Amino acid sequence: MIKPLRKFPRVMQSVLLAGTCAIAVCATTAAHSAYPERPIRIIVPVPPGGGNDIVARMLARRLTDKWGQQVIVDNRPGASTAIGAEIVARASPDGYTLMFHSATFAINAAMQRKLPFDPIKDFTPIGLVARVPQILVVNPAFPAKTLAEFLAQARARPGQINFASAGAGSSPHLAMEVLMEMTGVKLNHVPYKGTAPGLADVVAGHVQTTFDAIPPALGYVRGGRVRALVVVSQKRFPALPEVPTMAEAGLPAYDFASWFGMLAPARTSPAIIATLNREIVAVIQSPEIREHLTDLGLEPLGTSAEENGRHLQAEITRWRAFIQRHDIRPH
Repeated sequence: MIKPLRKFPRVMQSVLLAGTCAIAVCATTAAHSAYPERPIRIIVPVPPGGGNDIVARMLARRLTDKWGQQVIVDNRPGASTAIGAEIVARASPDGYTLMFHSATFAINAAMQRKLPFDPIKDFTPIGLVARVPQILVVNPAFPAKTLAEFLAQARARPGQINFASAGAGSSPHLAMEVLMEMTGVKLNHVPYKGTAPGLADVVAGHVQTTFDAIPPALGYVRGGRVRALVVVSQKRFPALPEVPTMAEAGLPAYDFASWFGMLAPARTSPAIIATLNREIVAVIQSPEIREHLTDLGLEPLGTSAEENGRHLQAEITRWRAFIQRHDIRPH
């Protein structure tokens, strides 16, 4: 019969305890090294077809190939990303439910006085994926072919030109608000549940204009279904070399940057976050994906989790001041 532990000499007790600890550590390490063991769901809190949906699906395909586990994109639009964000905030912190977030998430956190989650405390950053230049487009029937002509039309018809956005506080909304602040023009905001339906209504002529990320707008511009007036970037986009930058169009001080990144629920283990960051950065930094993202009009990033966290906090602080200054409220 094995004697109770208390009757063993202290040296033997230490040996047994050390062995027990080693087994526990090995089990934990094995559990982490086996991640992922089942499909992963990436919540995209906007409708299909938007820029972050396009990039999230590209990333999901690559991670599926690397891991041999299905990485599924689950679109949960609404409330300027709050519906999808709440799903992730309440999910088990096991690394199997993630969120592909964007500037809209930070803006919404800055604007909403009360959310069903804390945008900082309820999430663990994984890393920034890409910076996203915005492009200002109009319906082809709109009588403006340059930014100067667009602003002249807006001054002549204050409050009569409608612009689409992905909802109050979304990136397209704030991009236009920054333009209105700088130029003094007044446009009428028409919010949608995502950038894709808003852009579709610009194409159909139901609204006249919108800001959008380059990836979803590019095909429409090339096909002549919308007209691009200006791109918000430091240099012209190679696929649209005829479209000037904001600086070239006369507004060098215009400052708006959108971005994409990945979040996990709070309390997700550092080992899983490290695995996710390592694999996502490897995908983003691969020559093929960098070239593909650049062709889409994106600037590949692939940052650390810590940089993602600092950036998110800074963006919330920045937009909170802007929103308070302009008394922007949810619709």
